[in-house]
Amino acid sequence: MFLLLFFVLLIQFFTYWIFEPLASFFQYVLEIRLFPVFALVSLIMLFSTRNIKKN
Repeated sequence: MFLLLFFVLLIQFFTYWIFEPLASFFQYVLEIRLFPVFALVSLIMLFSTRNIKKN
């Protein structure tokens, strides 16, 4: 039973160690203060007048 608990805690530790930096980065990128920049870029790309050639 203790061996199973040890393996579960070990898996949780490594999962936190691997995915915590990614979660922190995405939390910083998707914060509300950066939302206007992403909205402006998406609107510029949406309404750009550049023609896309179709084959």
